[in-house]
Amino acid sequence: MTTLVLDASSGISGDMTVAALLDLGADFSALEQVLKTLPDQQFKVTVSRVKKSSLDACDFKVTLLNGAPDIDHDMDFLFGDLDYAAVHHSHRYAHDHEHEHEHTHEHGHGHEHKHEQKHEHIHDHHHHAHHEHRHLKDVLAIIDSTSATAGAKALAGKIFDIVAQAEARSHGVPVEQVHFHEVGALDSIIDILSVAVLIDSLNISDVIVTALGEGYGEIRCQHGILPIPVPAVSHIAQMHGLTLSRINCQGEFITPTGAAIVAAVKTGDQLPERYRILKTGLGAGKREYPRASLLRAMLIEADNKHNATPQSVTLLQANIDDSTPEMLGFALERLYEEGILEAWFTPAFMKKGRPAYILNALCCPGDELRFEQVLFKYTTTIGIRRQTLARTVLPREIKTVPTAFGSIDVKVCSFVDSDGKTIKRYYPEFDSAKKAALENHVALADVYRAAKNAAEVEV
Repeated sequence: MTTLVLDASSGISGDMTVAALLDLGADFSALEQVLKTLPDQQFKVTVSRVKKSSLDACDFKVTLLNGAPDIDHDMDFLFGDLDYAAVHHSHRYAHDHEHEHEHTHEHGHGHEHKHEQKHEHIHDHHHHAHHEHRHLKDVLAIIDSTSATAGAKALAGKIFDIVAQAEARSHGVPVEQVHFHEVGALDSIIDILSVAVLIDSLNISDVIVTALGEGYGEIRCQHGILPIPVPAVSHIAQMHGLTLSRINCQGEFITPTGAAIVAAVKTGDQLPERYRILKTGLGAGKREYPRASLLRAMLIEADNKHNATPQSVTLLQANIDDSTPEMLGFALERLYEEGILEAWFTPAFMKKGRPAYILNALCCPGDELRFEQVLFKYTTTIGIRRQTLARTVLPREIKTVPTAFGSIDVKVCSFVDSDGKTIKRYYPEFDSAKKAALENHVALADVYRAAKNAAEVEV
């Protein structure tokens, strides 16, 4: 299985992630086809090569054609309070950098070549915000209207929901009232949808984020002067258990979009002990700090001849003493339908000797809020505990083997013992074996035995 590794030790943003994935080899033409189906086409996408600290990197730029100034909109705090449309604000965006461009791609305009150029400029922007807004449901409807795959749409929606939850907490309003500024939200939609499309196209099994670096100081935005990390980033880190590392440099290196991407896709933070690097990519940030903002991406393959990969998982727990067994079983089914990694009940005794159950549920980091909502909806609990656990999982793959009862799916796991010998174990998949047992009117144990024997011969 292929794993995506993101090294965000120098920060992360939406455009940096898109650039790193494109540099990694993700299909730009496939992304273009999806972007062409956005209902609002007031934008231009440019992919080029730039120099950052003398390193060659990919740059992804969205130029809005709807009247928005050509600035870093992610820096402008897109998800404003309810009076955002009435706010008159100014931006001062300055940078001094050198670019080397080659094979520049523009959305809808094919290819063009540019010579090396140097430029230094300062922009002052004074404008009133447009008086229309997009709420989360509107943005999700836009994403759903595109030709992106179901997986890409789901991931884009998850990223937007994470940012909206954080902004709602920042401003003390319900999620339904969080809105996206009509002019600036378009490039945020493009960045997040692009990340989702490219990750979905890579067909990866896990995403490891080895580092998440943030600067310090303050940043001026349309809400005034805010501390770094900005409130939305702080809330995302807190709600999704992200660990930040301090960069000894003034400046904002993690944007709300970047933090939300990590929260949505991260499955672990530790590299396997042995792995092969298949591809690498480097995405450039737009901001100019003494320390270059660069996001490194790698596609790796674990060495399955050796033992497995350490991962981080989140354990959700709830004490329930006022529910029937049928209700608890129904809740367990809902958790598995939503994709929980594992869930179980433990008997317990509460105060005053009341018998109870502890519901335990394991999920990937970043999925906590989604599964907490399932628990609150389908159980009677009024509180959920959360903690991050480390686990090690064996390499596994699903093999379909022929038997006298038909083809059966078998999970094959392997590990290396202390003598260096590779050990394989075979576990017939229950649903596949159950179907064969019912169709052939035989005992489930007979199908299990036949599938295991066939796997030992075939694999």
